[in-house]
Amino acid sequence: MSLETYLTVTAGLVGAMLGSFLNVCILRWPKDESVVRPRSRCPGCEQLIPWYDNLPVVSWLLLRARCRKCQTPISIQYPLVELATAGIWAFMAWRYGASLTALTGAVFGTILLGIAMTDAREYIIPDEFSLGGLGLGLLASIPGGVNGIGHAVVGAVFGFALLWTVGAVGTRIFKEDAMGGGDIKMMAMVGAFTGWQGVLLTVFLGALLGTLVFVPLSFFGQKRLVPFGVFLSIGAAATWLAGPAVIAWYRDFVLTP
Repeated sequence: MSLETYLTVTAGLVGAMLGSFLNVCILRWPKDESVVRPRSRCPGCEQLIPWYDNLPVVSWLLLRARCRKCQTPISIQYPLVELATAGIWAFMAWRYGASLTALTGAVFGTILLGIAMTDAREYIIPDEFSLGGLGLGLLASIPGGVNGIGHAVVGAVFGFALLWTVGAVGTRIFKEDAMGGGDIKMMAMVGAFTGWQGVLLTVFLGALLGTLVFVPLSFFGQKRLVPFGVFLSIGAAATWLAGPAVIAWYRDFVLTP
């Protein structure tokens, strides 16, 4: 096995374990519950889940998606989140190698996944994801020195200010809340990771994707609201992966005679 393959597989395993914990955060943080206590238990029979029934993906398959004791169904969300987190970590390790960039991208992607899931489930973005992620984004900028820290701070301030302004203007025009506080704090976090230009691209992509989804749904009479945080998460992930290239292309397209 090559070093690159070993690193990718190891990162994927770490991601799967973190995905198991992410499931706990997704379920408990919106309810302001601790992610440490009480220990995970079956919602049907209240039986504590032993470690061998809590292995990422594997236990869900071996148990055939049911509690060992009472046969209560186990949501497919658990293995899907674990697999998605494993994929995020494996991909970052494969693309960037053993580097701070890979670690930063994996952490950022995990936070975005948590935000998308909680917003889709509960219509809320917990501060633990947004403000906690903001702290991690600023921390990740430290190795970049003054320039790196400045880039992150300016991005965070710009992300917060932009969404706050959009929300304030929208509220004034439509006479109702146009932007949730969670979205505003989320964009401060995104700005810390991607800078102010990344904020603009994230908002553009999120709005574009939201439009592409909402217009067909409205045409067919579907009224269910998909939270904006879901689209912002997808836009932020795309910005992390391809943002610099897209921004460079746009700059050349606009400035080149």
